[in-house]
Amino acid sequence: MTNYFISTNTKSYLGILNEWYWIIDLLHAQTKIIPEHIKLTLMKIKVNDTFRRLGEQFGISHAQASNIFNSTVPRLAHMLKTLIYFPHPMSIRKALPISFRANFSNVQSIIDCFEIQIEKPTNSVHQALTWSEYKKCNTLKYLISTTPYGFINFVSTGYGSRICDTLITEKSGFLNILPDECDVMADRGFKQIQSMLNKKKCILIRPPTVSASVKPSKVEVLEAKRIASLRIHIERVIRRLREFEMLKPHACIHHNLLCHTDSIVLIASALINLQTPIIKT
Repeated sequence: MTNYFISTNTKSYLGILNEWYWIIDLLHAQTKIIPEHIKLTLMKIKVNDTFRRLGEQFGISHAQASNIFNSTVPRLAHMLKTLIYFPHPMSIRKALPISFRANFSNVQSIIDCFEIQIEKPTNSVHQALTWSEYKKCNTLKYLISTTPYGFINFVSTGYGSRICDTLITEKSGFLNILPDECDVMADRGFKQIQSMLNKKKCILIRPPTVSASVKPSKVEVLEAKRIASLRIHIERVIRRLREFEMLKPHACIHHNLLCHTDSIVLIASALINLQTPIIKT
């Protein structure tokens, strides 16, 4: 019965479009993981059922369901991470959305950060490092990059949410895969990364700096609106990530699953790249 429901609506249960359901068999062939184990793992990430309920649905104990998830997640992440890559600059230009072509035709990457709530660590130092003043809880922070049409081309490992946007850009390895002489679009929080981008002859495109004591000019307001209207597409990609219940803003990752969070984010990002583009190319 579970397999029947999954096959009729794979996106709701596994995060995969129906036309991509065959990827289960491909993953089985490549990893030798039993298809039911793959489905259980993806179902946990997508709907975040308890292991007891997942065990009942797949006819096994909750301990077996937990063990299957723990052993399968890193292997799936290792396979699916190949779906997250930086396309050739010419390929990005050919697929550039119309809204980018007039003024931002050299944009290769749009970057932003998102946070995932975790259980409060018992270690006081870890509590301090993961405390998010913005979310008012303990979180892990990830840097994500997409092409202008919404293809995820980079996602970092998780960092304590106290890390600033500039430092996570430097430490994550994003600059190592960024092509030379391209444009990067970001929000105001990334204003300090221009010096890093200069080494690769890249240009940072972000809204003009706002000062409480200085009224912005009409040109600056229009420029900020123009950039915001294009940068919004990465927020739409992050919204797709949030469709996976384990990655909801306040899903609160259990400390027993904390070691798998990076793999979970990788798997979800890879599956999003198999969905339809955020905007038409």
